Amino acid sequence: MFTQKALEEINLKYTISNYMKLNKSKKLIVLMLLSGILFVQNIKAQDRTIDQVVAVVGGNIILKSDVEELYLMRQAEGYFTEGDMKCEMFEDLLVGKLLVAEAELDTLITVTPSQINQQMDGQIQYLVSRLGSEKAVEDYFKKPISVVRSDMQKDIRENLLSQQIRSKIIQDVNITPSEVRFNYRNLKQEEIITIPTQYEYAQIIMKPVIDIEEENRIKAQLRDLKERIENGANFTSLAIIYSEEPGVDRSGGELPFYGRGELDPAYATAAFNLKPGGISNVVQSEFGFHIIQLIDRQGEKVKTRHILMRPKPSSEAMEQAVNRLDSLANILRKNEISFSDAAMLLSTDKNSRNNGGMSINPNTMSSKFTVEELGNDVSKIITNMNINEISNTFETIDEESHQAVYKIVKLTNKIEQHKANPQGDYQQLADIFLIQKQEDVLEKWISERQAQTYIRIDDTYVNCNYKFENWIK
Repeated sequence: MFTQKALEEINLKYTISNYMKLNKSKKLIVLMLLSGILFVQNIKAQDRTIDQVVAVVGGNIILKSDVEELYLMRQAEGYFTEGDMKCEMFEDLLVGKLLVAEAELDTLITVTPSQINQQMDGQIQYLVSRLGSEKAVEDYFKKPISVVRSDMQKDIRENLLSQQIRSKIIQDVNITPSEVRFNYRNLKQEEIITIPTQYEYAQIIMKPVIDIEEENRIKAQLRDLKERIENGANFTSLAIIYSEEPGVDRSGGELPFYGRGELDPAYATAAFNLKPGGISNVVQSEFGFHIIQLIDRQGEKVKTRHILMRPKPSSEAMEQAVNRLDSLANILRKNEISFSDAAMLLSTDKNSRNNGGMSINPNTMSSKFTVEELGNDVSKIITNMNINEISNTFETIDEESHQAVYKIVKLTNKIEQHKANPQGDYQQLADIFLIQKQEDVLEKWISERQAQTYIRIDDTYVNCNYKFENWIK
């Protein structure tokens, strides 16, 4: 196999040999052509100094611009490391290329345009929220938002492929109780994690009753907006003005591609019955009232925009909800009815009602919450309560509907900060040891693939302190 330098030398000798056989006029033409070629090559050489290949992994390359773009993206997302950030990101890209190469050989792994668009929309929205506006994003990356989105597509596709192959590599890894106990016994005292103080609580929520007149007012306003759009008004502009969806000033009411199961049932039914460009009648969901426009449909996913309006409870209805909860709290303190029975009978929160009011941590699916996981409104009350104490009524914002509701809570248990132990913290330990085991399997796979794959690293990154040793061959 010839090296690139050897091939260039062979081509040069062949060119000179043929040139010497030409007459004078043909030599002049060749010299003119060569001058043009050298000029173009000189321009390309200048481009290569701006964007050069810094690594080859199998059939995939990593450009200098790939590292720079990732560096900018991580900084915009607030990522920080004590090590050499560019070296760490460069290794992330190397690992990613190994995973992508494997994923592209697997016919069962696919990435659809709707998956890419959905993740891209989410990433753009996150950057806008971090930096303040689309203009700020454009200024940060020094390019229009359309180009930022376009540049993301390839990286997002590769990330989705690598995520799928990662999951496939570790899908059969599990942890047994005996492994948890063995790993725990072999931990040094300083290696045992500290479990912060945790709280368990039950809640009863009451939503103020909305007057039918208020609902009718909202529906009439949405019908008027639909008519204006059908007569030529811009949907996005009206969404920014009238919609009560969080972040509508940035999104213009536009949602990413979602499947039927990812949407409110009423919203999904209306959206999937529309033709592209069509606008629904007024739809009531658990979030409020909407008019919906279908932008695009790809298989079983739809991209929509909507205007959301929420009817407001009257001051009388709000006062009535507070009074009802205050009265109920007094009854509960006298033990005239159990908290769980009262929650099942009277709470308007569907997530906790059937659990007797017990709140479930969405991060862990357990009933235990750290202070940070409680949220400000609950934490400032719960942390000052005694076990089995029932709080006074307080106002909070419902996490799903984003509407004001009233709540009372009962602290059912408090677990003080302590060193983890298998008896009380089995699940946390099992999760930690499982992640470690999965990482070991993945690292072994990466080391094996390094040995089997052609890898070339540019001198710029030869001296990085890599986690995996066999990048430099």
